[in-house]
Amino acid sequence: MSKMKTGLGRGLDALMNPQGFKQGEASVDYSNLNKDDGEQTDVLAKIPVANVSPNPYQPRTHFEPEAFEELKKSILSNGLIQPITVRRKSSTHYELISGERRLKACSEIGMRDIPAYIIKVDTEEAMLALALIENIQREKLNPIEIGSAYKRLMEECHLTQEQIAEKVGKDRTTVANTIRLLKLPQEIQDSLIKEEITAGHARALINLSSSELQLEALRKIRAGNLSVRKVEHLVRKLSMSPDLKKRTYTLTPQVSNGTEMRDIEDRLQKIFGTKVMCRKKIDGTGEIVIEFYSADELERLFELFETISKNYS
Repeated sequence: MSKMKTGLGRGLDALMNPQGFKQGEASVDYSNLNKDDGEQTDVLAKIPVANVSPNPYQPRTHFEPEAFEELKKSILSNGLIQPITVRRKSSTHYELISGERRLKACSEIGMRDIPAYIIKVDTEEAMLALALIENIQREKLNPIEIGSAYKRLMEECHLTQEQIAEKVGKDRTTVANTIRLLKLPQEIQDSLIKEEITAGHARALINLSSSELQLEALRKIRAGNLSVRKVEHLVRKLSMSPDLKKRTYTLTPQVSNGTEMRDIEDRLQKIFGTKVMCRKKIDGTGEIVIEFYSADELERLFELFETISKNYS
């Protein structure tokens, strides 16, 4: 596996768990925790709530009011179980890395001090990567927020999907499929954020070849309260639409240059509802590579091939 850029400093593993702190254990008692001395890093200490500035890389865009109220009640009853994580900006001021909901809850219930892991982050790139990965692992983000965080890790921190998967404890396919959710129409993304549909529903809709078909499927899901399995069957049915079948047999067999090759790839991708690559050799032969991201998607493609075969026979 390729390594991350050296700009990430000491490495995310060290930053995310300084000195091997056992984070999130309900048995930890913070009542006798020392206040921050204004100098040390990689320590657990109490810091003033008012002296923590927001996380500039916060991936969360949606807060569930009821869950937030429950968090405040839990802190009042049981105390704060999981400390926040910050980086030191000065001897008395800090920048939040993870724990926005916890910090906001403690502020609203009137707590003056909060337990925090104070760590050293040398570069803005490391701060971005750490903040995103910390929040993905430790906060309850919706799938769109997670997908956006993955995309930022790729684009701004230059991490591969394999590296992201390793850091967040997921497999590469899960990371790839979550990023693909960002290609869905905004109405579907909003429906996922509002929990009107699940990530399983959304992943099934990705396989449709156009936003029009995806939105049509969304309307059917809402109207019929369809399960993920029923949506997968619906997607296969919509993929066999007359318009799709018509386009299946209008491909130009002669490909003479790169522009035409890319055009063929685009048209094939609309037909199959997934990424397609055409590779042409010097002697005129070549291959077509059709990607799939799950067993269900492979089954959908197989059924599409069967339909094409029947129409030709």
